[in-house]
Amino acid sequence: MLPSTLAPFLGGAASGIVLILVSMVVIQRARKRHATSLVQQAEANVKTLLAKAAHEVEGLKSAAVLEGKMEAVQIREDVEREVRRRREEVERLEERLETREGKLAQRLDDATRQESEVRTRSRQLEEEQQALVAQRETVDRLLGEEESRLEQIAGLSRDDAKTELLKRVEDESRGVAAALARDIKEEARRGADREARRILSMTIQRMASEHTAESTVASVALPSDEMKGRIIGREGRNIRAFETATGVDVIIDDTPDTVVISCFDPIRREVARRALEALITDGRIQPGRIEEIVVKVRKELDAQLVELGEQAAYDLGVHGLHPELIKLVGRMRYRTSYGQNIYEHSKEVSWIAGMLAAELHLDVALARRGGLLHDVGKVLTHEHEGTHVELGVEVSRRYGEKPAVVNCIEAHHDDAPHESAESVLVQAADAISGARPGARREAFESYVKRLTNLENIANGFPGVEKTNVIQAGREVRVIVTPEKVTDDGAIELAETIAKRIEGELQYPGQIRVVVIRETRNVGIAR
Repeated sequence: MLPSTLAPFLGGAASGIVLILVSMVVIQRARKRHATSLVQQAEANVKTLLAKAAHEVEGLKSAAVLEGKMEAVQIREDVEREVRRRREEVERLEERLETREGKLAQRLDDATRQESEVRTRSRQLEEEQQALVAQRETVDRLLGEEESRLEQIAGLSRDDAKTELLKRVEDESRGVAAALARDIKEEARRGADREARRILSMTIQRMASEHTAESTVASVALPSDEMKGRIIGREGRNIRAFETATGVDVIIDDTPDTVVISCFDPIRREVARRALEALITDGRIQPGRIEEIVVKVRKELDAQLVELGEQAAYDLGVHGLHPELIKLVGRMRYRTSYGQNIYEHSKEVSWIAGMLAAELHLDVALARRGGLLHDVGKVLTHEHEGTHVELGVEVSRRYGEKPAVVNCIEAHHDDAPHESAESVLVQAADAISGARPGARREAFESYVKRLTNLENIANGFPGVEKTNVIQAGREVRVIVTPEKVTDDGAIELAETIAKRIEGELQYPGQIRVVVIRETRNVGIAR
């Protein structure tokens, strides 16, 4: 049993627990009723929403059906429209095909008709050809009979008559051709002579240069005759050292206050002249000093050669020359040909060729360049094998000159064909410069020999009666026998003699060949 003090407390607790349990039961029931009411309310709301949704679905379904029907109607109209368009296009194509069929049928009819006409014409042509063959056979037979009768009458066969006729026609044609060629040549010569005289006169008037004849010796003036002994030196050692160093001959004779230097090489002669003048001025003449002065003078001369080449190129407006070519141009100053200074000659040829090119509206720069370099090989002839033309072509190609310039060098003596008009101008300018009176000189023996050869060449042709060489060998006058040489033959003879002279002789400038045929008729009155 519980103590008595706890009994009231336990009774109150039990009643409280019962009260709590009752409250909990009541609350559970209330919650259950509330949940039931919420479920019922939610079901009602769901039904309402379902009904509304079903109504909306019915509305949307009706609208979709209506829209589909309208779209179907639109598609049907589009299809019908496309069908109509294609049907119309097919109808147009059928009409065009029908039209083409009609045209083709008409063309077929025309072709059939033309074929029939061609067949008819072909048969006519065959008949006409057969008739022509028959006529030709008849004509050939008649011609054979006629030729036989003509051969019997003339006493010549057909081949003999043909040969005789051809010979007569050839003789007549040759005479007519020769006369026509003579007239054309004379007319061309008259016009060309007038124009050439005008151009050359203008060119030569604008060009004037000095010409000096240089020899193989140079004179050096001495302050006194005592200097000769110092030049010779003790036992001749100074003069031997000088000749060895320079490669020249020093001639000391009785000529007062003068020493002569002799050498075929102009450059070595110039080095010796300058070195001797420097030694005379210095006064110290001994073998060691001689070698020193000669080396110094040679260097100075080399520098001067370059300056001369540059000056010539500058004066002529020739640009872009290789330094070695410039030096070779400068070396021309101490090289002569027939007594004419090559440096001045080349400058003159360059000027004349440039002026001629300007008159003829050609390449002035090319003409000047070719004229300046046309004789560049002459400064190499003492050192290398070959003609000056071959050496000039070789050195110009080596140092990058253009083919047109090389051709000017190669063709200025007709060693190669001319490839440009400027090349011809360079040759003409070379002839003008070399043929000018006083420009060149030659030995008396070679001059006489050349004149004799000119007479012998002209006298070697049949019909030549006499030959005269005039104008210092610039013109050959050939007098022929009129009974042996005709007018046409005189023209051919002049050209033949000129070609033979070109092939057999070497000469500066040009030579004119004139053939004279004179007929004299004499009557005597008694």
